Amino acid sequence: MDSKINKADAKVQKIRERKRRKGSEDRKVGSEVFDKITLETLYKLAKQDYIDILNGAISTGKEANVLKGITKDETYVAVKIYRIATSDFKKMDYYVHGDPRFNVKTKNKRQLIYAWVSKEFKNLKRLYNAGVNVPEPYISTNNVLIIEFIGDEKGNPAQPVRNQPPKNPEEFFNKLLVQLKKFVHEGKLVHGDLSNYNILNQNEEPVIIDVSQSVVLDNPISHELLQRDIKTLVNEYKKLGVKTSYDEVYEYVDFKL
Repeated sequence: MDSKINKADAKVQKIRERKRRKGSEDRKVGSEVFDKITLETLYKLAKQDYIDILNGAISTGKEANVLKGITKDETYVAVKIYRIATSDFKKMDYYVHGDPRFNVKTKNKRQLIYAWVSKEFKNLKRLYNAGVNVPEPYISTNNVLIIEFIGDEKGNPAQPVRNQPPKNPEEFFNKLLVQLKKFVHEGKLVHGDLSNYNILNQNEEPVIIDVSQSVVLDNPISHELLQRDIKTLVNEYKKLGVKTSYDEVYEYVDFKL
């Protein structure tokens, strides 16, 4: 086996096991996430001091796993690793090729996923700089994205609203609408898949995540996606007891856009 791969394997094994904090979440991390190139990428990021230890899963999905990382100065980070084998190639191709910021002509799946990860990083950076409540992005390399950990000082991750509804849904919804308006007007992006699955409840404050599919306003499908996002939010928060309507939210978010 290539000596570089051997070093990468050894380093990632060290990252995963050295000073590992025991917990049931560790058992959720599947070995299928770590192919050779991913191992090399993690090795490179570890050498650059972006991570020192991987400490179990925050979330798992068909396309990506989000792992809890710890840096040498004991700071938590979130490490999102996209799976090459199981990612939705057709969806990624559709959203990337519709984005004027990316001139992706390849049909190579790995290269498309790398562009997808770069897209999520750039979207997060754009939104974060616009003052939207999203995780701060730190770096993206190949199929790995490292971002701010949203959770408490003990390393417990904030939960999606789907799993942890707000104590005061109406107040939370109003805060969310402020963030959504910033997302569109200051960030100049439309989320495209906004729901309580990808809105975190961080101490009763909404934090929007999973922005890889988000599109610029110039994208021909941006208006359709915004309408879909608003319909989804209105339906979900009505179920939580919030008195709202599509027209009311649309006028607030999209007025004079």
